[in-house]
Amino acid sequence: MRRFLPYFKYLRKVRATLIAGILFGVLYGAAGGLGVPLMVKYVIPRVLLADPTPDPGAKPKDTSSRFSLDHFMDRVMPTAPAAPSPSSPAPVVAAPAVPVRPPLTPWQVWAVALWLPLVFIVRGVAGYLNTYLIQLSGVKILEQIRLDYFRKLQSLPLAFFHRISTGELISRGLNDTNQLQNTLTVIANDLIKQPATLVSTVVAVVILAYQEQGLLLVLVCLLTVPLAVFPIRYVGKKLVSRAIALQAQAGTITDRFTENLGGVKEVRAFGLEQYEIDRFARLSAALVRANMKVVKYAQMLTPSIEILSAIGISITFVYAYKFNVHSGGFLGILTALFLSYEPLKKLGAVNNELKRGGASLLRLEAVLDEPEPISDPATPKTVGRLRGDVAFAAVTFSYKASTPVLRNVNVRIPAGTVCALVGPSGAGKTTFANLVPRFYEADRGKITIDGIDVRDMRLADLRRNIALVSQDPVLFNESLFQNLLLGRPDASPEEVYAAARNANAHDFIRAFPQGYDTLAGERGSQLSGGQKQRMAIARAFLRNAPILILDEATSALDGESEAAVQAALQRLVVGKTVLIIAHRFSTIRDASMILVFDRGEIVATGAHQALYDTNLLYRSLYDRQRGASG
Repeated sequence: MRRFLPYFKYLRKVRATLIAGILFGVLYGAAGGLGVPLMVKYVIPRVLLADPTPDPGAKPKDTSSRFSLDHFMDRVMPTAPAAPSPSSPAPVVAAPAVPVRPPLTPWQVWAVALWLPLVFIVRGVAGYLNTYLIQLSGVKILEQIRLDYFRKLQSLPLAFFHRISTGELISRGLNDTNQLQNTLTVIANDLIKQPATLVSTVVAVVILAYQEQGLLLVLVCLLTVPLAVFPIRYVGKKLVSRAIALQAQAGTITDRFTENLGGVKEVRAFGLEQYEIDRFARLSAALVRANMKVVKYAQMLTPSIEILSAIGISITFVYAYKFNVHSGGFLGILTALFLSYEPLKKLGAVNNELKRGGASLLRLEAVLDEPEPISDPATPKTVGRLRGDVAFAAVTFSYKASTPVLRNVNVRIPAGTVCALVGPSGAGKTTFANLVPRFYEADRGKITIDGIDVRDMRLADLRRNIALVSQDPVLFNESLFQNLLLGRPDASPEEVYAAARNANAHDFIRAFPQGYDTLAGERGSQLSGGQKQRMAIARAFLRNAPILILDEATSALDGESEAAVQAALQRLVVGKTVLIIAHRFSTIRDASMILVFDRGEIVATGAHQALYDTNLLYRSLYDRQRGASG
């Protein structure tokens, strides 16, 4: 349970519900653990048969310290006297008396008849309320953990998502939280009721055994109860590593699903269907093996405890026979012992489930406890609408410590400049642009906008001043209108329609049968590439930010779509600071400033013609692409 202590903070909102559930669980345990054994001890012998006549040679028992319930039951329901012996003089050895059914008044008959139903009515109602209230508390706690997990994913830097795959993160958010749900369900059913039942039955064993033979019989009866702890601890230790491996393998399966469905066109194009099936089959077989390792240890617990309980009952039976424990007392003790082993088995199962839940929690904590290097400053500077004067001062950045992607970059991009970033693949162009909105944090140096360090601004203020049109824009499976509102959620319908017209998107949207209410489909699957680009440009129009980042928005379009997108972009860039990540040089001819990147450094800066005349790298890149396009 120590594993779950840090999460007790979530109990504040549900503490009243939780306390009520605990109280009902205690009532459930007391009703079963005490009610049934005491009925067997005191009620059944008085109803069915009287105790046999005691052995004249037996040592009389000291009743001075007996539990007062004996005297109470003798008054309420007296045991019938033994049948009288013949009228002849008493023999040396008296013949055993024949037990007779004791006479009961009508209200005693009803008291006996209603004892057991009453016990189980109390158990049933208390057990139901315990399970419902504890599970309600658990589900609300799980909801908070799941929400915290999702909230954390929204604040982690992009570098984190390079380390852990999407499928693995989905598995942790779904499979591991589902495992926690199962753990909470088991806890709701048994964590309060079973300990309460165990304590009650042990109390019953102690009382009944002490009344019969004193402390020695108590020790004999309870001999095997602590021994049951050892298999519980052994199995619990084995389950931890197996449960972690099982959840990790489940994450691999989810990752495989995600990757396959994301590349469904490529799988068909290259005839990889059987290859994918074989690879998934291997992963599935590994999942089965991991699952069976968990099952192997989880299922050995119940028979282990049952064997120990059988040994304990057998020892008690031998002792009871040897020391002439009368039938009513022995049956009461036996019932209490039997009832005490059942909660032990269930507590063992609870322990196993806690280990599985702890393993899932460990995987969730890898995300929940991930440091957030990119966050709001303690005392942010107040920022309104920026002009867009961007400057890099001695900036160095690396995804891996040993491999810098940008080296000592120094450059200033005045407000209103259309700046193109060109260079070979991997030269650092995209990384340079991604540092401006703080998608990544520079290792050294400083990035400023209008003279303000981006690390001194609130992230929301900084990013509100930046619009992004990527090479592969993402649309969510909502209406086209809702997708456009992502640019500015408080925009009016008229502003949305105006942005769509400026992006040359209004006409094709209206052409859909449902117009702006048309669902975009998963990742915008209902739209063509050119239509998605124009939707992204419309969002940028709606945002109307002073800084615009274009990640080669026309690189994958046909001629007609490219013309429509280029016309929209020409309107969009007016009056803004624009960073164009250029893969096609046809898009940068009108750029007022070009930065040439090579191996993480800016090796040249200037306009197109000047760079073409003076920089060999720029000329070779330009001529190579012009030759390829010609």
